[in-house]
Amino acid sequence: MTSRIVSMILGLLIFIIGAVAWTVTTSSKAMTPTMVVKPTYAKHFAVAEIAKPTYTPLPTPTMAPTQEPTATPQAIAEAVIVDSPERANAAEEQAPVNYSGGKKILVDISEQHMYVYDGEQLVYSFVSSTGMNNATRTGTFSVLDKIPNAYGATWNIWMPNWLGIYWAGSLENGIHALPILPNGATLWAGFLGTPISYGCVVLDTYDAQLLYDWAEVGVPVEIQW
Repeated sequence: MTSRIVSMILGLLIFIIGAVAWTVTTSSKAMTPTMVVKPTYAKHFAVAEIAKPTYTPLPTPTMAPTQEPTATPQAIAEAVIVDSPERANAAEEQAPVNYSGGKKILVDISEQHMYVYDGEQLVYSFVSSTGMNNATRTGTFSVLDKIPNAYGATWNIWMPNWLGIYWAGSLENGIHALPILPNGATLWAGFLGTPISYGCVVLDTYDAQLLYDWAEVGVPVEIQW
């Protein structure tokens, strides 16, 4: 009887000791920190630094050139120095009195636009530029002369497809293409539609050629606000 009790007590002690040992081992494992390895991925892209673009404003047109225009004698012979008193007197004497055709040119300063009519039909509609500071005169005029490439000595510029329309003292104002500087550069390109000239009516180069070929001396020219 006594041996059985002793055996039972020993077995209970062994069970208790084993349970305590298992609990300590489990707690130790739970408290041990684990290391997480961050996965690596292959880069499937390239990295490039792109410089921020800078804005460069367009230069303001100027009338700086002072050198004489370079042209062949033939070109100079075909051109006319527009600001010549002798030329003004001749043009006034030859200005047509009557015109029997149905063509008409209308320039609207407020719109900076030109309307070209043949009778009641609108033939052309052009963006134009008139004089700065209201330098273009209003009224009813007519085409006084046609010059393939007129030269303005006051400003040292060439004015292709010139249609003279009225005189202001010794200067003849007219309709012409974008002026050409002595170095061959085009003046006022990109500024059509705003007053830019010194009194003339300026058209794009292509539009001025169309009008020059279409109009004859004597065609009425009306300029209005």
